[in-house]
Amino acid sequence: MELAQDERSQKGRSLIAKPRSVGPSDSEKAVITVTCQRFIDEVLKPRFLPTIRPTEFNYPIDIHGKWHGSRYRFIQRYRSGRPESLGDEFDAPFTRLDWISRDRFDLQWHRHTGTWYRLHRGLSLEQALKTIETDGILHPH
Repeated sequence: MELAQDERSQKGRSLIAKPRSVGPSDSEKAVITVTCQRFIDEVLKPRFLPTIRPTEFNYPIDIHGKWHGSRYRFIQRYRSGRPESLGDEFDAPFTRLDWISRDRFDLQWHRHTGTWYRLHRGLSLEQALKTIETDGILHPH
């Protein structure tokens, strides 16, 4: 949230909250979703999940994307192979695009502690996807 000065205040100036951009329009969101899904299907899955290999521990079974407000998260889905939790599934996000403005994103990395770290600022969607493809820290685990 940005702060702006209010000239109407009795003391001359005070700070008021200025609204932030609400996020991408529905049509822009649809284009981003289709582009990211194509990236998942053509780049991430063939490279990081060409086959599903069950193990006695947690193992990846899918890579997908999902919107959370104005943020698009890349998520790896896992299944448990342990006898006491056989078949349980859970999602683990690994990279996130934070929509900043039209075709501008910050790129965030998800640490195992649950904290997100911004690694790149103001990238176009094309630049962001290329960065995800080439920067190992942004790859699925």
